Amino acid sequence: MPSCGIGHPSLPPDTLAVIPARGGSKGIPKKNIAPLCGNPLIAWTIEAAQVAEHFDRVVVSTDDGEVAAVARQYGAEVIERPAELSGDTALYVSYVSRTNSL
Repeated sequence: MPSCGIGHPSLPPDTLAVIPARGGSKGIPKKNIAPLCGNPLIAWTIEAAQVAEHFDRVVVSTDDGEVAAVARQYGAEVIERPAELSGDTALYVSYVSRTNSL
């Protein structure tokens, strides 16, 4: 992974990386699982979070079964997001708050 040389403050224990990944993209359909340099786009994000050494767990929040399957394949935990928290106007805080039960 490339480094930009920016330090990161110490994070508390049990720090969770939450990756939002809706299935319904209007610009590029299924963009999160579209191939990029031989891997699905979301795989790059999951891997970056896994090697960052700042997170204890990597979780993908999604409304799409295919995205969930790919996320699991690359080692992320998955929170399946309900439709009411998956639209264009869904607020990040709405679906991140669902991770509190993890």
